[in-house]
Amino acid sequence: MWYLAFSIAFSMLLLLLGSIGYLIYKGTGIWGLNIPAGWGWAIINFVWWVGIGHAGTLISAILFLFRQEWRTSINRFAEAMTIFAVMCALVFPAIHVGRVWVLYWVFPIPNQMSMWPNFRSPLLWDVFAVGTYFTVSLLFWYVGLIPDLATLRDRAKSKMRKLVYGIFSLGWRGSNKHWKHYELSYLILAGLSTPLVLSVHSVVSFDFAVSVIPGWHTTIFPPYFVAGAIFSGFAMVMTLAIIARKIYSLEDFITIKHLERMNIIMLVTGLMVGYAYGVEFFTAWYSGNMYEAFTLMNRALGPYSWAYFTMITCNVLVPQIFWFKKLRRSVPVMFVASILINVGMWFERMVIVITSLAQDYLPSSWDYYTPTFWDVAIYVGTFGLFFTMFLLFLRWLPMIATSEIKGVLPQARVDH
Repeated sequence: MWYLAFSIAFSMLLLLLGSIGYLIYKGTGIWGLNIPAGWGWAIINFVWWVGIGHAGTLISAILFLFRQEWRTSINRFAEAMTIFAVMCALVFPAIHVGRVWVLYWVFPIPNQMSMWPNFRSPLLWDVFAVGTYFTVSLLFWYVGLIPDLATLRDRAKSKMRKLVYGIFSLGWRGSNKHWKHYELSYLILAGLSTPLVLSVHSVVSFDFAVSVIPGWHTTIFPPYFVAGAIFSGFAMVMTLAIIARKIYSLEDFITIKHLERMNIIMLVTGLMVGYAYGVEFFTAWYSGNMYEAFTLMNRALGPYSWAYFTMITCNVLVPQIFWFKKLRRSVPVMFVASILINVGMWFERMVIVITSLAQDYLPSSWDYYTPTFWDVAIYVGTFGLFFTMFLLFLRWLPMIATSEIKGVLPQARVDH
Protein backbone atom coordinates (compact mmCIF):
# COMPACT_ATOMS: atom_id res chain seq x y z
CA MET A 1 0.00 0.00 0.00
CA TRP A 2 2.80 2.43 0.95
CA TYR A 3 4.73 1.74 -2.28
CA LEU A 4 1.61 2.29 -4.38
CA ALA A 5 0.81 5.57 -2.63
CA PHE A 6 4.42 6.71 -2.90
CA SER A 7 4.53 5.92 -6.64
CA ILE A 8 1.44 8.05 -7.26
CA ALA A 9 2.71 10.90 -5.10
CA PHE A 10 6.16 10.84 -6.67
CA SER A 11 4.64 10.89 -10.17
CA MET A 12 2.73 14.01 -9.20
CA LEU A 13 5.95 15.51 -7.83
CA LEU A 14 7.64 14.89 -11.19
CA LEU A 15 4.70 16.69 -12.82
CA LEU A 16 5.40 19.66 -10.56
CA LEU A 17 9.10 19.71 -11.42
CA GLY A 18 8.36 19.43 -15.14
CA SER A 19 5.76 22.18 -15.00
CA ILE A 20 8.07 24.51 -13.12
CA GLY A 21 10.84 23.80 -15.60
CA TYR A 22 8.55 24.69 -18.49
CA LEU A 23 7.39 27.80 -16.61
CA ILE A 24 10.97 28.98 -16.17
CA TYR A 25 11.64 28.31 -19.86
CA LYS A 26 8.53 30.05 -21.23
CA GLY A 27 7.59 32.55 -18.51
CA THR A 28 4.32 33.23 -16.68
CA GLY A 29 2.55 33.68 -20.02
CA ILE A 30 1.69 29.98 -19.88
CA TRP A 31 -0.66 30.75 -16.99
CA GLY A 32 -4.17 32.07 -17.45
CA LEU A 33 -3.29 35.56 -16.22
CA ASN A 34 -4.77 38.49 -18.10
CA ILE A 35 -5.49 42.16 -17.67
CA PRO A 36 -6.91 42.96 -15.10
CA ALA A 37 -6.55 39.55 -13.36
CA GLY A 38 -2.79 39.79 -12.84
CA TRP A 39 -2.94 37.37 -9.91
CA GLY A 40 -4.39 33.92 -10.40
CA TRP A 41 -3.88 30.40 -9.16
CA ALA A 42 -0.41 31.12 -7.81
CA ILE A 43 -1.64 33.48 -5.09
CA ILE A 44 -4.79 31.40 -4.49
CA ASN A 45 -2.75 28.27 -3.90
CA PHE A 46 -0.17 30.10 -1.81
CA VAL A 47 -2.80 31.40 0.63
CA TRP A 48 -4.58 28.03 0.68
CA TRP A 49 -1.45 26.03 1.50
CA VAL A 50 -0.37 28.50 4.20
CA GLY A 51 -3.81 28.07 5.73
CA ILE A 52 -3.46 24.29 5.66
CA GLY A 53 -0.23 24.68 7.59
CA HIS A 54 -1.94 26.35 10.54
CA ALA A 55 -3.49 23.43 12.39
CA GLY A 56 -0.22 21.66 13.13
CA THR A 57 1.29 24.48 15.14
CA LEU A 58 -2.06 25.27 16.72
CA ILE A 59 -2.47 21.67 17.93
CA SER A 60 1.12 21.47 19.10
CA ALA A 61 1.74 24.86 20.62
CA ILE A 62 -1.53 26.33 21.83
CA LEU A 63 -3.07 23.06 23.02
CA PHE A 64 0.24 22.20 24.70
CA LEU A 65 0.22 25.48 26.61
CA PHE A 66 -3.38 24.81 27.69
CA ARG A 67 -2.33 21.29 28.80
CA GLN A 68 -4.81 19.55 26.51
CA GLU A 69 -3.59 15.95 26.71
CA TRP A 70 -5.80 14.77 23.83
CA ARG A 71 -3.41 16.50 21.42
CA THR A 72 -0.68 13.87 21.95
CA SER A 73 -2.16 11.37 19.49
CA ILE A 74 -2.30 13.77 16.58
CA ASN A 75 0.30 16.47 17.23
CA ARG A 76 3.28 14.73 15.59
CA PHE A 77 1.85 14.21 12.13
CA ALA A 78 -0.06 17.50 12.36
CA GLU A 79 3.30 19.26 12.87
CA ALA A 80 4.75 17.34 9.93
CA MET A 81 1.76 18.36 7.85
CA THR A 82 2.49 22.00 8.73
CA ILE A 83 6.09 21.76 7.54
CA PHE A 84 5.15 20.12 4.23
CA ALA A 85 2.18 22.44 3.61
CA VAL A 86 4.34 25.53 4.11
CA MET A 87 6.93 24.05 1.71
CA CYS A 88 4.17 23.75 -0.90
CA ALA A 89 3.07 27.31 -0.18
CA LEU A 90 6.59 28.67 -0.62
CA VAL A 91 6.77 27.22 -4.13
CA PHE A 92 4.26 29.76 -5.43
CA PRO A 93 5.86 33.08 -4.38
CA ALA A 94 9.14 31.72 -5.71
CA ILE A 95 7.81 30.91 -9.19
CA HIS A 96 5.29 33.71 -9.61
CA VAL A 97 8.01 36.37 -9.70
CA GLY A 98 8.83 35.17 -13.22
CA ARG A 99 12.61 35.46 -13.03
CA VAL A 100 13.25 32.79 -10.44
CA TRP A 101 17.02 33.16 -10.72
CA VAL A 102 16.88 36.62 -9.11
CA LEU A 103 14.57 35.57 -6.28
CA TYR A 104 17.30 36.40 -3.79
CA TRP A 105 16.52 40.08 -4.40
CA VAL A 106 13.59 39.79 -1.99
CA PHE A 107 15.97 39.11 0.88
CA PRO A 108 17.64 42.05 2.65
CA ILE A 109 21.19 40.91 1.91
CA PRO A 110 24.05 43.18 0.79
CA ASN A 111 24.65 43.17 -2.95
CA GLN A 112 26.85 44.96 -5.42
CA MET A 113 23.91 46.94 -6.93
CA SER A 114 23.10 48.75 -3.68
CA MET A 115 19.49 47.70 -4.18
CA TRP A 116 17.29 46.92 -1.19
CA PRO A 117 13.87 45.33 -0.95
CA ASN A 118 10.90 47.63 -0.61
CA PHE A 119 9.87 47.14 2.99
CA ARG A 120 6.51 48.77 2.28
CA SER A 121 5.58 45.88 0.01
CA PRO A 122 3.26 43.27 1.62
CA LEU A 123 4.93 40.60 -0.51
CA LEU A 124 8.14 41.23 1.40
CA TRP A 125 6.20 40.94 4.65
CA ASP A 126 5.17 37.47 3.44
CA VAL A 127 8.83 36.51 3.08
CA PHE A 128 9.52 37.34 6.71
CA ALA A 129 6.22 36.06 8.14
CA VAL A 130 6.11 32.72 6.34
CA GLY A 131 9.88 32.22 6.58
CA THR A 132 9.80 32.78 10.35
CA TYR A 133 6.79 30.53 10.73
CA PHE A 134 8.46 27.75 8.78
CA THR A 135 11.71 28.04 10.76
CA VAL A 136 10.06 28.00 14.18
CA SER A 137 7.66 25.21 13.19
CA LEU A 138 10.56 23.11 11.91
CA LEU A 139 12.52 23.64 15.14
CA PHE A 140 9.47 22.85 17.25
CA TRP A 141 8.87 19.66 15.30
CA TYR A 142 12.50 18.59 15.49
CA VAL A 143 12.90 19.26 19.22
CA GLY A 144 9.77 17.21 19.91
CA LEU A 145 11.25 14.36 17.86
CA ILE A 146 14.56 14.06 19.74
CA PRO A 147 13.48 11.53 22.45
CA ASP A 148 11.80 9.37 19.79
CA LEU A 149 14.86 9.56 17.54
CA ALA A 150 16.94 8.27 20.43
CA THR A 151 14.53 5.35 20.84
CA LEU A 152 14.88 4.56 17.13
CA ARG A 153 18.66 4.78 17.46
CA ASP A 154 18.68 2.31 20.35
CA ARG A 155 16.48 -0.15 18.45
CA ALA A 156 18.15 0.23 15.04
CA LYS A 157 19.55 -3.01 13.64
CA SER A 158 21.71 -1.64 10.82
CA LYS A 159 24.79 0.50 11.39
CA MET A 160 23.62 3.12 8.93
CA ARG A 161 20.32 3.63 10.74
CA LYS A 162 22.05 3.72 14.09
CA LEU A 163 24.46 6.35 12.79
CA VAL A 164 21.78 8.57 11.20
CA TYR A 165 19.37 8.39 14.13
CA GLY A 166 22.32 8.86 16.49
CA ILE A 167 23.37 12.10 14.78
CA PHE A 168 19.88 13.57 14.82
CA SER A 169 19.10 12.50 18.38
CA LEU A 170 21.97 14.76 19.55
CA GLY A 171 23.36 12.31 22.06
CA TRP A 172 20.11 11.91 23.97
CA ARG A 173 20.41 9.50 26.92
CA GLY A 174 17.15 10.26 28.73
CA SER A 175 18.86 11.59 31.85
CA ASN A 176 17.10 13.93 34.23
CA LYS A 177 19.22 16.80 32.92
CA HIS A 178 18.27 16.00 29.31
CA TRP A 179 14.57 15.91 30.15
CA LYS A 180 14.82 19.21 32.02
CA HIS A 181 16.47 20.97 29.06
CA TYR A 182 14.10 19.31 26.62
CA GLU A 183 10.95 20.40 28.44
CA LEU A 184 12.21 23.96 28.85
CA SER A 185 13.16 24.32 25.17
CA TYR A 186 9.86 22.74 24.09
CA LEU A 187 7.94 25.20 26.27
CA ILE A 188 9.89 28.18 24.87
CA LEU A 189 9.29 27.08 21.29
CA ALA A 190 5.58 26.57 22.05
CA GLY A 191 5.49 30.12 23.40
CA LEU A 192 7.23 31.44 20.28
CA SER A 193 4.98 29.49 17.93
CA THR A 194 1.68 30.59 19.46
CA PRO A 195 1.74 34.24 18.32
CA LEU A 196 3.08 33.12 14.94
CA VAL A 197 -0.10 31.10 14.35
CA LEU A 198 -2.03 34.36 14.54
CA SER A 199 0.51 36.61 12.89
CA VAL A 200 1.46 34.66 9.77
CA HIS A 201 -1.97 34.56 8.18
CA SER A 202 -2.73 38.11 9.35
CA VAL A 203 0.32 39.21 7.37
CA VAL A 204 -0.80 37.14 4.39
CA SER A 205 -4.18 38.88 4.55
CA PHE A 206 -2.36 42.24 4.36
CA ASP A 207 -1.45 41.32 0.76
CA PHE A 208 -5.07 42.15 0.04
CA ALA A 209 -6.24 44.40 2.87
CA VAL A 210 -3.70 47.22 2.33
CA SER A 211 -4.68 47.60 -1.32
CA VAL A 212 -7.49 49.80 -2.68
CA ILE A 213 -9.15 47.03 -4.70
CA PRO A 214 -12.89 46.71 -3.88
CA GLY A 215 -13.54 43.59 -1.84
CA TRP A 216 -9.99 43.51 -0.47
CA HIS A 217 -9.68 46.81 1.40
CA THR A 218 -11.31 45.67 4.63
CA THR A 219 -10.20 45.45 8.26
CA ILE A 220 -11.91 42.12 8.90
CA PHE A 221 -9.40 40.24 6.75
CA PRO A 222 -6.79 39.38 9.46
CA PRO A 223 -9.17 37.59 11.90
CA TYR A 224 -11.18 36.24 8.98
CA PHE A 225 -8.09 34.71 7.38
CA VAL A 226 -6.82 33.25 10.67
CA ALA A 227 -10.17 31.60 11.44
CA GLY A 228 -10.32 30.24 7.89
CA ALA A 229 -6.77 28.91 8.15
CA ILE A 230 -7.48 27.03 11.38
CA PHE A 231 -10.72 25.77 9.83
CA SER A 232 -8.99 24.36 6.73
CA GLY A 233 -5.95 23.16 8.68
CA PHE A 234 -8.06 21.04 10.99
CA ALA A 235 -9.96 19.67 7.99
CA MET A 236 -6.69 18.51 6.41
CA VAL A 237 -5.51 16.97 9.71
CA MET A 238 -8.83 15.16 9.90
CA THR A 239 -8.49 13.78 6.37
CA LEU A 240 -4.95 12.51 6.99
CA ALA A 241 -5.74 11.19 10.47
CA ILE A 242 -8.67 9.10 9.22
CA ILE A 243 -6.56 7.57 6.43
CA ALA A 244 -3.54 6.94 8.68
CA ARG A 245 -5.53 5.35 11.53
CA LYS A 246 -7.18 2.99 9.05
CA ILE A 247 -3.98 1.95 7.24
CA TYR A 248 -1.82 1.60 10.36
CA SER A 249 -4.62 0.33 12.69
CA LEU A 250 -4.25 3.26 15.09
CA GLU A 251 -7.85 3.24 16.32
CA ASP A 252 -6.64 2.83 19.93
CA PHE A 253 -4.43 5.94 19.66
CA ILE A 254 -6.51 8.24 17.46
CA THR A 255 -9.90 7.55 18.96
CA ILE A 256 -13.35 8.78 18.06
CA LYS A 257 -13.03 11.17 21.00
CA HIS A 258 -10.04 12.87 19.35
CA LEU A 259 -11.86 13.16 16.04
CA GLU A 260 -15.00 14.46 17.72
CA ARG A 261 -13.08 17.27 19.40
CA MET A 262 -11.54 18.27 16.10
CA ASN A 263 -15.03 18.34 14.62
CA ILE A 264 -16.15 20.70 17.37
CA ILE A 265 -13.23 23.03 16.58
CA MET A 266 -14.18 22.91 12.89
CA LEU A 267 -17.78 23.73 13.78
CA VAL A 268 -16.71 26.77 15.83
CA THR A 269 -14.25 28.09 13.25
CA GLY A 270 -16.79 27.39 10.48
CA LEU A 271 -19.28 29.61 12.31
CA MET A 272 -16.62 32.33 12.57
CA VAL A 273 -15.95 32.09 8.82
CA GLY A 274 -19.69 32.24 8.07
CA TYR A 275 -20.01 35.29 10.31
CA ALA A 276 -17.16 36.96 8.40
CA TYR A 277 -18.97 36.38 5.10
CA GLY A 278 -22.02 38.18 6.52
CA VAL A 279 -19.99 41.05 8.00
CA GLU A 280 -18.42 41.71 4.60
CA PHE A 281 -21.86 42.49 3.19
CA PHE A 282 -22.78 44.61 6.19
CA THR A 283 -19.62 46.76 6.02
CA ALA A 284 -20.03 47.18 2.26
CA TRP A 285 -23.58 48.48 2.80
CA TYR A 286 -22.73 50.55 5.88
CA SER A 287 -19.72 52.23 4.27
CA GLY A 288 -21.85 53.64 1.47
CA ASN A 289 -19.08 52.81 -1.00
CA MET A 290 -20.80 51.81 -4.23
CA TYR A 291 -17.72 50.00 -5.61
CA GLU A 292 -17.48 47.86 -2.49
CA ALA A 293 -21.20 47.12 -2.53
CA PHE A 294 -21.08 46.20 -6.22
CA THR A 295 -18.15 43.83 -5.72
CA LEU A 296 -19.83 41.98 -2.87
CA MET A 297 -23.13 41.66 -4.75
CA ASN A 298 -21.22 40.65 -7.87
CA ARG A 299 -19.59 37.78 -5.97
CA ALA A 300 -23.00 36.31 -5.15
CA LEU A 301 -24.86 37.16 -8.36
CA GLY A 302 -22.14 37.75 -10.99
CA PRO A 303 -20.29 35.43 -13.36
CA TYR A 304 -18.48 33.70 -10.48
CA SER A 305 -21.61 32.98 -8.45
CA TRP A 306 -21.06 29.24 -8.98
CA ALA A 307 -17.78 29.53 -7.07
CA TYR A 308 -19.36 31.71 -4.38
CA PHE A 309 -22.17 29.27 -3.64
CA THR A 310 -19.76 26.33 -3.69
CA MET A 311 -17.83 28.20 -1.01
CA ILE A 312 -20.96 28.90 1.05
CA THR A 313 -22.17 25.31 0.78
CA CYS A 314 -18.85 23.75 1.79
CA ASN A 315 -17.75 26.24 4.44
CA VAL A 316 -21.01 27.32 6.06
CA LEU A 317 -23.59 24.59 5.51
CA VAL A 318 -21.47 21.42 5.67
CA PRO A 319 -19.98 22.07 9.18
CA GLN A 320 -23.51 22.45 10.60
CA ILE A 321 -23.87 18.67 10.55
CA PHE A 322 -21.46 18.59 13.50
CA TRP A 323 -24.19 19.95 15.78
CA PHE A 324 -25.46 16.36 15.88
CA LYS A 325 -23.44 13.97 18.03
CA LYS A 326 -24.19 10.93 15.89
CA LEU A 327 -22.81 12.64 12.77
CA ARG A 328 -19.94 14.17 14.75
CA ARG A 329 -18.77 10.67 15.70
CA SER A 330 -19.32 9.06 12.29
CA VAL A 331 -15.99 8.46 10.52
CA PRO A 332 -17.38 8.35 6.92
CA VAL A 333 -19.34 11.56 7.52
CA MET A 334 -16.41 13.47 8.97
CA PHE A 335 -14.09 12.21 6.19
CA VAL A 336 -16.38 13.53 3.45
CA ALA A 337 -17.01 16.75 5.38
CA SER A 338 -13.28 17.41 5.85
CA ILE A 339 -12.65 17.08 2.11
CA LEU A 340 -15.59 19.36 1.28
CA ILE A 341 -14.32 21.96 3.74
CA ASN A 342 -10.91 22.01 2.08
CA VAL A 343 -12.58 22.36 -1.31
CA GLY A 344 -14.68 25.19 0.07
CA MET A 345 -11.66 26.98 1.50
CA TRP A 346 -9.88 26.80 -1.83
CA PHE A 347 -12.93 28.37 -3.47
CA GLU A 348 -12.95 31.06 -0.79
CA ARG A 349 -9.44 32.13 -1.84
CA MET A 350 -10.48 31.99 -5.48
CA VAL A 351 -13.57 34.13 -4.88
CA ILE A 352 -11.55 36.75 -3.01
CA VAL A 353 -8.73 36.96 -5.54
CA ILE A 354 -10.52 36.59 -8.86
CA THR A 355 -13.83 38.42 -8.38
CA SER A 356 -12.16 41.58 -7.12
CA LEU A 357 -9.53 41.65 -9.85
CA ALA A 358 -11.58 40.55 -12.86
CA GLN A 359 -14.19 43.28 -12.36
CA ASP A 360 -12.65 46.29 -10.65
CA TYR A 361 -13.24 50.03 -11.16
CA LEU A 362 -13.16 50.14 -14.97
CA PRO A 363 -15.84 48.11 -16.81
CA SER A 364 -13.87 48.60 -20.03
CA SER A 365 -11.08 46.38 -18.70
CA TRP A 366 -13.25 43.61 -17.25
CA ASP A 367 -12.40 40.08 -18.33
CA TYR A 368 -13.15 36.49 -17.33
CA TYR A 369 -10.27 34.58 -15.75
CA THR A 370 -9.75 30.99 -16.91
CA PRO A 371 -6.88 28.80 -15.66
CA THR A 372 -4.72 26.89 -18.12
CA PHE A 373 -3.37 23.35 -18.06
CA TRP A 374 -0.16 24.61 -16.46
CA ASP A 375 -2.04 26.32 -13.62
CA VAL A 376 -3.74 23.03 -12.82
CA ALA A 377 -0.58 20.96 -13.31
CA ILE A 378 1.44 23.01 -10.84
CA TYR A 379 -1.35 22.91 -8.28
CA VAL A 380 -1.75 19.13 -8.63
CA GLY A 381 2.02 18.81 -8.52
CA THR A 382 2.19 20.48 -5.11
CA PHE A 383 0.02 17.64 -3.81
CA GLY A 384 2.75 15.35 -5.10
CA LEU A 385 5.34 17.28 -3.10
CA PHE A 386 3.12 17.24 -0.01
CA PHE A 387 2.26 13.54 -0.09
CA THR A 388 5.77 12.45 -1.07
CA MET A 389 7.19 14.20 1.97
CA PHE A 390 4.37 12.97 4.17
CA LEU A 391 4.78 9.34 3.08
CA LEU A 392 8.54 9.51 3.65
CA PHE A 393 7.79 10.87 7.11
CA LEU A 394 5.42 7.97 7.84
CA ARG A 395 8.07 5.53 6.63
CA TRP A 396 11.08 6.73 8.60
CA LEU A 397 9.81 8.63 11.64
CA PRO A 398 7.22 7.87 14.34
CA MET A 399 3.92 9.46 13.37
CA ILE A 400 2.80 9.48 17.03
CA ALA A 401 4.86 11.16 19.74
CA THR A 402 5.65 8.01 21.73
CA SER A 403 7.55 9.85 24.45
CA GLU A 404 4.55 12.11 25.06
CA ILE A 405 2.11 9.22 24.97
CA LYS A 406 3.97 7.66 27.91
CA GLY A 407 3.37 10.82 29.92
CA VAL A 408 -0.42 10.71 29.56
CA LEU A 409 -0.88 7.00 30.27
CA PRO A 410 -2.51 6.08 33.61
CA GLN A 411 0.75 4.41 34.71
CA ALA A 412 2.49 7.81 34.59
CA ARG A 413 0.30 9.23 37.35
CA VAL A 414 1.53 9.24 40.94
CA ASP A 415 -1.77 7.87 42.25
CA HIS A 416 -1.78 4.90 39.86
